[in-house]
Amino acid sequence: MKVMYRSTRDNSLNLTASQAILKGLSEDGGLFVPDNLPPFDKSMEEFSRMDYQTIAYEVMKLLLGDFTEEELKSCIRNAYGSGFDTELLAPLHHVGNASYLELFHGPTIAFKDMALQILPHLLVTSARKNDVKDEIVILTATSGDTGKAAMEGFADVEGTRIVVFYPKGGVSKVQELQMVTQRGKNVKVVGIKGNFDEAQTGVKQIFSDRELEEKMQKQGFRFSSANSINIGRLVPQIVYYVYSYATLLKHGRISKGEKINIVVPTGNFGNILAACYAKNMGLPVSKLICASNENKVLFDFFETGVYDRKNREFKLTSSPSMDILISSNLERLIYHIAGNDDKRTKELMRALTDGGVYEITPQMREGLKDFCAGYATEEETAFEIRQVYNDASYITDTHTAVAGAVYRKYVNATGDKETKTVIASTASPYKFAKSVMSAIDPAYGGMDDFELIDELEKISNVKTPAAVESIRNAEVLHNNVCEVSQMKGAVIDFLK
Repeated sequence: MKVMYRSTRDNSLNLTASQAILKGLSEDGGLFVPDNLPPFDKSMEEFSRMDYQTIAYEVMKLLLGDFTEEELKSCIRNAYGSGFDTELLAPLHHVGNASYLELFHGPTIAFKDMALQILPHLLVTSARKNDVKDEIVILTATSGDTGKAAMEGFADVEGTRIVVFYPKGGVSKVQELQMVTQRGKNVKVVGIKGNFDEAQTGVKQIFSDRELEEKMQKQGFRFSSANSINIGRLVPQIVYYVYSYATLLKHGRISKGEKINIVVPTGNFGNILAACYAKNMGLPVSKLICASNENKVLFDFFETGVYDRKNREFKLTSSPSMDILISSNLERLIYHIAGNDDKRTKELMRALTDGGVYEITPQMREGLKDFCAGYATEEETAFEIRQVYNDASYITDTHTAVAGAVYRKYVNATGDKETKTVIASTASPYKFAKSVMSAIDPAYGGMDDFELIDELEKISNVKTPAAVESIRNAEVLHNNVCEVSQMKGAVIDFLK
């Protein structure tokens, strides 16, 4: 049977995968979830003999059941090709029992490429399958990486436009330059005077504006999303966890059936939720370790069962893609641990919207037993970068360092030194050169970003990625800045 998709806030809805991808977000504000997670129909040994593209097909066919074999293989072929800077799309770098899964070899040097290179193809195919003639308008809030990766995927794709909102002053210099220099006739980038949570909430409000939706449809536009709230983003992320396990098995670093731990630095919870889905489909996983920075709303949730984004300070850190207090994808997990209870999920999400806090039941907390959580301070993050560099001559970015620091704490707390562990390495250190180089040696602190990038190339022996070189002298094409209250108007102006 084909997997169908339901809203976390109304499970009477029954959509195909292509319909859910097209809509992005349900009209009731809920997120689409699969009505079941089918088990893998290939063994891990079989996966270990496949390349990334073949694994992608074998995994995604189970969840995108209304795509034909040729449609899905075409999407995969178009996504995972020449845009990556290494033959292995997601290579593993081993340091002791930990293996860093490098997810940053795509065109924007961040893990979002692994899903956002294929999403435009899934979306255009979905529109064709459902006889949609409207122009698809992608609305996206970004904490730094999604925006550029989405624009790179959608730029000049026929039948689409894309508007990206990012927190002005809340991303790294390289992240901002990557966005504001983006070319494409169908692209608009807007900095907002606020943080990521406000940008994300603003986008959700536009999606739920029925009057605006009707007005736009009369003009031939249909809204969709490239954020991880779109199930078309989440499904491709499952693939690289299967690929990482298959690679470890292929090279004899684990034995048949051996369980691994997976550590994921996360803010919006999508990347670790994909690992959770992989586990529930049959990936041998022991613990899913959720790593937070000083905006540790997820850590506190796993510790207490209380999600409280109200009674805490929002902090700007050296890992800005994790500077998030409203973790949208957690709603999907809440729905599952509530026994797929849409009414209960809706109540909790309303409590979050109205009061900024909710608490799950003891029974729901039982559903979190596969997870453990930790967080790293700014000092611990910098120490982790320096320690890994000194011990292994390997340089990680700030987000990956958060995960590494949390993994180190996990081992010290549990004594679990033997379980092989995959650490999701979510961005190239070149994207955060100032923070990375200052962590390695404070003497680098006085240099500008591109001087630091040149120094990073020297000490890492890794060539500066084309994604960084291309923005060194690129023309700034987007100077738009607005208040949060003006986001809707910015979208309307662009569509005019």
